[in-house]
Amino acid sequence: MTAARTGRPTSAELDARDPLAAYRSRFVGADDPAVVAYLDGNSLGRPVATVAERLTAFVEGAWGDRLIRSWDEAWMDEPTRVGDRLGRIVLGAAPGQVVVGDSTSVLLYKLLRAAAAARPDRREVVVDRDNFPTDRYLLEGVAGECDLTIRWVEADPDGGVTVDDLAPVLGEDTAFVLLSHVAFRSGHVADGPAVTRLAHDAGALVVWDLSHSAGSVEVALDAWGADLAVGCTYKYLNGGPGSPAFAYVRADLLPDVQQPLWGWMGHADPFAMGPSYEPAPGIRRILTGTPPVLAMQPLQAMLDLLEEAGMPAVRVKAMALTEHAVALADERLAAYDVRLASPRDPAARGAHVMLEHPAFREVTARLWQQGVVPDFRPPAGLRIGLSPLSTSFAEVERGIDAVAAALAELTSSSGRGPSS
Repeated sequence: MTAARTGRPTSAELDARDPLAAYRSRFVGADDPAVVAYLDGNSLGRPVATVAERLTAFVEGAWGDRLIRSWDEAWMDEPTRVGDRLGRIVLGAAPGQVVVGDSTSVLLYKLLRAAAAARPDRREVVVDRDNFPTDRYLLEGVAGECDLTIRWVEADPDGGVTVDDLAPVLGEDTAFVLLSHVAFRSGHVADGPAVTRLAHDAGALVVWDLSHSAGSVEVALDAWGADLAVGCTYKYLNGGPGSPAFAYVRADLLPDVQQPLWGWMGHADPFAMGPSYEPAPGIRRILTGTPPVLAMQPLQAMLDLLEEAGMPAVRVKAMALTEHAVALADERLAAYDVRLASPRDPAARGAHVMLEHPAFREVTARLWQQGVVPDFRPPAGLRIGLSPLSTSFAEVERGIDAVAAALAELTSSSGRGPSS
């Protein structure tokens, strides 16, 4: 069944109407015929086309020409300068509250320990059972270190954590809540302001993981009254494999934040080389060792594009892409008993959609060989990640059609046809 026969716009019509369509050409490989459909931008974003030139200029200039002098001239402030820019363009955060450096896991550990230290008389922490494994594992480790009890939230796996799920487990002994803004499986978008208010009403803090929302969903940390947040930069921020993560700490919390990994870059006077540690007065206290300055350069190229396009327009495109993917899945995959494991309301989804079928592990392997690249998530999930600036509506249709063709081949070879 075609989009035209259903009364919906075709992929070609949606691409023609898309005000962000021209951005696709500003990414490496977007028109590579060997990649039929790249549907995994929520795991690793395409490189921005200007990155190679930017890195060459960095190597030949700030590094190759200025050498060690660049630390004094620029690099010492790079983590906070890029952090401020990221806060302004993507996170809804005023200057002085965001820093870039370390991996997501290291920064999350620092903030979990900081949140525990900020509520020393409270002995419970809250997390949902379907949160990303590293988040849960780190919290289990911190709970063991700090003698805390974990209260587990049971939420709809096809949706995500709501205030109704959280309210029963919050109380006067809750130190903090750890929650992903966009659920890594279902794509459910949590209600940032409502969750934050609920936790604050209980006297608790919230630590947000923004890894699946930063760069695809509008975030307003200051407006939420958010406490602490972390996120990676290699997904919708296109920083490249292993690019450094970011941390946010609300300004009024900074003077009292105690993170556990003390290093000279987080010292109030790094070059004093003093006998004891004194934390920097602002967001620099989250740093530990030498910041990954070289690895921050690709991220800045993507920030250029996001600033130009604007996050409101990016969010509109993300919702339209996922809506298109769901409609195509309903039309072309339902006959094979493929199930939607994401919210149906596009406003309740981030920029990815989860579909489920018992054969999707094998389907994914076949698709990758054909240049169609979605993401398999055990036990039966096919995650379709749609990076708004680099993904076209036609690309989504090619990908869904390839899934349908792979399922048709599998059911034919097994002697079972599609459901009637």
